[in-house]
Amino acid sequence: MIKTRFTEMFGVEHPIVQGGMQWVGKAPLVAAVANAGGLGFITALTQPTPDDLAKEIERCKSMTDKPFGVNLTILPAIKPPPYAEYRQAIIDSGVKIVETAGYKPQEHVDHFKEHGIKVIHKCTAVRHALSAERMGVDAISIDGFECAGHPGEDDIPGLILIPAAADKVKIPMIASGGFGDGRGLVAALALGAEGINMGTRFCATKEADIHDNVKQKMVDTDERGTDLIFRTLHNTARVAKNAISQEVLEKERAGAKFEEIQHLVAGARGKLVYSEGDPDHGIWSAGMIQGLIHDIPTVDELVSRIVAEAEGIIQNRLNGFVSGAAAQAAE
Repeated sequence: MIKTRFTEMFGVEHPIVQGGMQWVGKAPLVAAVANAGGLGFITALTQPTPDDLAKEIERCKSMTDKPFGVNLTILPAIKPPPYAEYRQAIIDSGVKIVETAGYKPQEHVDHFKEHGIKVIHKCTAVRHALSAERMGVDAISIDGFECAGHPGEDDIPGLILIPAAADKVKIPMIASGGFGDGRGLVAALALGAEGINMGTRFCATKEADIHDNVKQKMVDTDERGTDLIFRTLHNTARVAKNAISQEVLEKERAGAKFEEIQHLVAGARGKLVYSEGDPDHGIWSAGMIQGLIHDIPTVDELVSRIVAEAEGIIQNRLNGFVSGAAAQAAE
């Protein structure tokens, strides 16, 4: 059993998190993660309305009696979603763990904390982690450059970002971006994190509400199978490499403005990729961890395997590097 400050604080068995995943963070996957001993998050904005979110939370409660949370991502928009109403739906539901991400979450953090809800804030830079810590969040999820979705604009990979954050952040921190097996979990712990967050790896599981064609695409793709789009717009996003992402990059190189590529990157097209199974129909998020995804297990099989592998590495391989008096002292 691997226990960390994170597992103790959030009441979970294993230091493994399934964070917010647009179109994918739904009750069956979240409940499966919870039942396997990890911490799963329903993605609030996947649900069309706050009432739909409340119903999805209740559906998840019917599938597990273990802790789970809700992700609320705050992004600047011309017509933003009714964040306060989504926030209230979370509070009224009795959920006690929230993952925030995105733009200026202070009012959300304050409101959640007033109701005894623990908050994990996801960020992509040490300075943002420290800012969130000052806001009063309970834990940090820090995203390295390898991650799916938005890795920020600093291009700092996890091998540097995680220990750099661990040197300064005092609250528990989980590592995100490029994690999918026991080796990654052990590495994250060695670098100063208290656990790992996985997105792409959880997409390639039986319980993820994604078409089998897309899951198999992740298995068949290696670590080179992603593109970084929106770099020219200073809103970098790592997505699965496909015909659409290549067209977007070509237009960006030609100086296209967002309005000229908006039809290509529309969220509705990405949603259809997951439901209809054509990996080239739209933009969809995927991380470099695709290169380490070789099967489509159940969530329970995946979590159990990661924990067993991590424990084996710690007990057998790493202990083998320590000799003599140092080994005795470690015991």
